[in-house]
Amino acid sequence: MSKHISDKTVRNHSQNKPFSEVLEISLSRRAMMRGGLAAALATMSSFGLAGCDSSSTGGHTPANDGGTTPNPDPEPPASVKLGFESLPTSMTDGCVVPQGYIAHVLAPWGTPINDNALPWDQNGNNSSNDLLNSMGMHHDGMHFFPLEGSSTEGLLAVNHEYIDEKALHPKGPTVVNGKRPAEEVRKEINAHGVAIIHIRRTNGRWDIVQNSRYNRRFTSATAMKLAGPVGGTDWTKTPFSPNGTQVRGTNNNCGNGTTPWGTYITAEENWAACFVNTGTRPAHQQRVGVSAGPTGRYLWETAAQDPSEVLGEFTRFNVTETGASATEDWRNEVNGFGYLVEIDPYDPSSIATKRTSMGRFAHEGCAYSKPEAGIPLAFYSGDDSRFEYVYRFVSAANWDPKDAERTDRLAVGAKYLDKGTLYVARFNEDGSGEWLALTGSTAGKNGRTLADEFGSLDAILINTRGAADFVGATPMDRPEWTATHPSNGDIYLTLTNNTSRNASTGTNAANPRLNNVNGHIIRWHDEPGSNKFKWDIFVFGSDSGADADTNRSGLTDLNQLASPDGLGFDSRGILWIQTDNGIDGGRKNNVARATNDQMLAVIPGSLADSSGTGPAINANNQADLRRFFVGPNEAEITGFSMTPDHTSLFLNIQHPVNWPAYDTHDATVVSMNTVRPRSSTVVIQRADGKPIAV
Repeated sequence: MSKHISDKTVRNHSQNKPFSEVLEISLSRRAMMRGGLAAALATMSSFGLAGCDSSSTGGHTPANDGGTTPNPDPEPPASVKLGFESLPTSMTDGCVVPQGYIAHVLAPWGTPINDNALPWDQNGNNSSNDLLNSMGMHHDGMHFFPLEGSSTEGLLAVNHEYIDEKALHPKGPTVVNGKRPAEEVRKEINAHGVAIIHIRRTNGRWDIVQNSRYNRRFTSATAMKLAGPVGGTDWTKTPFSPNGTQVRGTNNNCGNGTTPWGTYITAEENWAACFVNTGTRPAHQQRVGVSAGPTGRYLWETAAQDPSEVLGEFTRFNVTETGASATEDWRNEVNGFGYLVEIDPYDPSSIATKRTSMGRFAHEGCAYSKPEAGIPLAFYSGDDSRFEYVYRFVSAANWDPKDAERTDRLAVGAKYLDKGTLYVARFNEDGSGEWLALTGSTAGKNGRTLADEFGSLDAILINTRGAADFVGATPMDRPEWTATHPSNGDIYLTLTNNTSRNASTGTNAANPRLNNVNGHIIRWHDEPGSNKFKWDIFVFGSDSGADADTNRSGLTDLNQLASPDGLGFDSRGILWIQTDNGIDGGRKNNVARATNDQMLAVIPGSLADSSGTGPAINANNQADLRRFFVGPNEAEITGFSMTPDHTSLFLNIQHPVNWPAYDTHDATVVSMNTVRPRSSTVVIQRADGKPIAV
């Protein structure tokens, strides 16, 4: 998630016991039992890293890399070892890769995907129609879907999280008498969303297949279905969709996920502030951060009543109640946002579908559990804001492997994603945890149930954050991406940071600093057939020079990191960690002062079966966590995918300050002149064509 649009307001006032306090108690107990903090950490850090001499095995990939009809990857080899040296730090306007690797720029913002768009103009003069038919702004989560199992041709799904108005327009945004021009607003709306592009590798280089039938854009104006308990209810009826079964657009698409049947899931994150309510905001709007005015984030609503406006395309961003009913104003428009959105990349005629069963909040991503025949599927998502929660959705249907072969993929999605139970996590001090069901019968505060407090299931889901408050979930430090280990099924989650930790919220053993700028990664393993789980800490972010109480994972100059964000496993069991250290807001911590944002690799073992709470990465295994990539100045590193044969790795560079250099496709070239920066995908390959990282 970019710092440009992060919600810095603490909206959780539930006073539920925070994870920081849980971890403080947990580590303090072990410190007392083992003779101090150092002994506690040493005892608990001997688990959970496969290391270079590991014989741990992997399983099938959690991503569907089998082509038009997805199939699991073959079983990986019994032992995987990292085959590159950790990179030194870098602070340049170029990308850095290990020796023997090459990196090139693919599909930067404004690249046409068909002949309906003019080429990108370096002065910012492209039109809204150009943006509708080109790559959007600020690439984020993504996934590569091979065609017929190919590693040289496939479909790349790319999220476009937000816009930089200064770069998007020739001279920044125009505001005249408090109003935005309709053409600029449409251009901004079309720069958001998701792109599906057909790409092909020819002579070692990947490019877009222009005018492919697969190429298409989803924007903040694209009509989408609302499925699950919220769709078709009084919550979602609008002038555009009087029966409440559709909504226009998907917004602020950050992290992503996939499904075992070969669809893409895009996560709507910081969407709430795009809407404004200058009247009385309901509790659920306040809880998610709908603007109280006078305007929304982008002032899109100020273009209302423009002569060219169609069906309230701008008016809808003002959700103030003005009419006699929901179909006479746009009060419910905001209720169509905040979901996980399923897209079938292989079917150009399909309609994106919002799966409301999976909760409504600031979704950062979505990872599914290791599929097992006859067992329900679970999907995990973080709510990326300070002191928010971690959620699990469990399907009502048991997994049938034959569904991975079906071509009616959105119908399969309806089977598994529209009916099930949404849970929220509570972490206990002893390394255990519990998933609390967000259903009407679940008891919460003062002896009341969720049904007593909110009513029906659709109301609970609209008020997902409030429901989680009510049942006593554990507030976390900005839960972001989730990832599933392909063989053992452990779930990993980045907790990016929490700069709102202060004297009133307290310090803790996991984050002993009042201003937690470094973050950490947690992992857990669900008990079969149970709502219980075990957890530990995988790594604490820190600069290498910090004291032992801060640098609990013993990080060195070769792997120091802060603000872990993007996260992904490849099918071999290598975990890839990406950072968003807020460099765009100034180099305000020691890691940011030492290096640009980066991507690291490590091969984890299984979660410790003891009650330890981490860290798994510690001073004794530093060689196992290695820096693989460093990005250009001020850019977040985000989005991760690989080809089935592991010879091409895709990642995204978001909000660079002066990159990529014009007139070159080489991502490692340092920009020597001032350029209009373009978020882009970068493709990394070995010069010898062999698999990445090993």
